[in-house]
Amino acid sequence: MPHFWEAMVSFLSLIVIMSIGIVIFEVDPHIPMFIGVIIAALVSLRLGYKWSQIEDMMIKGISRAMQAILILSIVGMMIGVWLLSGTIPTMIYYGLKLLSPSVFLIATILICSITSLATGTSWGTMGTMGVALIGIAQGMDMPIGPTVGAILAGAYFGDKLSPLSDTTNLAPAMAGTDVFTHVKYMFSSTIVCYVISLIFFGVYGFMHASSNDVDTSQAAALMDGLQSTFNINPILLLPPVVVILAIALKVPAIPGITLGAIVGAVLAPIFQSELGIFAVNDAGETVMTHVGANFGDILDVARNGYLCNTDIPALNELLSSGGLMNMASSILMTLIAMMFGGIMEFTHQLEVIVNKITGFVKSGPGLIAATEATCVVSNATMPEQYISILVPGRMYAESFRKAGIHPKSLSNALEAAGTVTSPLIPWNTCGLYILATLGVSAGVYAPWAVFNYLMPIVSLVMAFLGITCTKMTPEEQKKADAGELV
Repeated sequence: MPHFWEAMVSFLSLIVIMSIGIVIFEVDPHIPMFIGVIIAALVSLRLGYKWSQIEDMMIKGISRAMQAILILSIVGMMIGVWLLSGTIPTMIYYGLKLLSPSVFLIATILICSITSLATGTSWGTMGTMGVALIGIAQGMDMPIGPTVGAILAGAYFGDKLSPLSDTTNLAPAMAGTDVFTHVKYMFSSTIVCYVISLIFFGVYGFMHASSNDVDTSQAAALMDGLQSTFNINPILLLPPVVVILAIALKVPAIPGITLGAIVGAVLAPIFQSELGIFAVNDAGETVMTHVGANFGDILDVARNGYLCNTDIPALNELLSSGGLMNMASSILMTLIAMMFGGIMEFTHQLEVIVNKITGFVKSGPGLIAATEATCVVSNATMPEQYISILVPGRMYAESFRKAGIHPKSLSNALEAAGTVTSPLIPWNTCGLYILATLGVSAGVYAPWAVFNYLMPIVSLVMAFLGITCTKMTPEEQKKADAGELV
């Protein structure tokens, strides 16, 4: 086992290097993160581990994020195809036509909530509805930070409460309770944060709309540009409907998203037969190569993304996106981050930090505070949402049982801090996914992620009030001692 100071060298070095690189020098986090890997590896060598063992730890860490990497890759391809087929332009067009600035943020929360509750996936919600809502926000001249904050509020509300969500099933499994007990117990604290978020974004949206800062001429120009460039048709809304239905019917995320991309690919040559296809030549100039989407174009945009070229710069910036290669930066960051996470977990450096924390814990609410703190640290040092539930869940389950605290209190804390704080960390897989799909960094949207940073605070306050910290009955204690679900 490492000494506490050795574990803190790895942890604090990462924080310092990432802060200097991102805040002071404004560089991408890849190399600062890799320097953190080097320091963690050097600490591991000092602890007596062989290089072959450290390498194996990094590979195991990466393997835990492979599902996230695969989803990132497929979503990138899907967005490129949906842009080519006119699916995303159609979603943006109807959104601009139907929504008004004063209710836009409230509508954003509700739309994402319904989608996430039905599908159980915040990533799927952001990769489909979120992408379209970002386009609508730009057309309405709505600020991007609050828009993403509203998207996150809806996406993570549904992710927390939907029985279809993987994290909603993972947290009670780690804690030792069943999923429906877990969902019911989460409801009170989640609803409090949700209502606060609705009020906050409702007031902000109304104030912004009435401050004469909204430029409706841009929305009209974008709608005209969309109509003149793409064939806008309600049938093109079929791909996102297919994705939502597939995941709601418990089709796994990867084949469900792939199915949506395939449907978009089928519709592209049918509806966009008059679409101009552009490419960048050797001189760096954008030139039209031909008219009408074909099979080769589908393969190209799935790999390289869609290139929009109109007389409206805002539309070009909005719709030139997607593609597997445009996800490469996020995928590489995930690989490097999980190298660090693998070292921190398998050399027990995070465990030493946690044990130091729990040495000062004397009460049930104190255990919940320690759990939430560990979840946040896990999201930062082993930057994958699932690990922030798995590792603290394994570490604290026995402590909760010995203290006689119901495991649903632990599962609630895991979700309140592990699930929802992951997008607030720029190098976490969730933060990277949002950057890759919505094109917005955590530094822009984090101040507006009201639901996400309120959730652990409200849950902890309610724990001290006895609402989210519950003692087990003697019968429940017997079940817990026997290893049964409570």
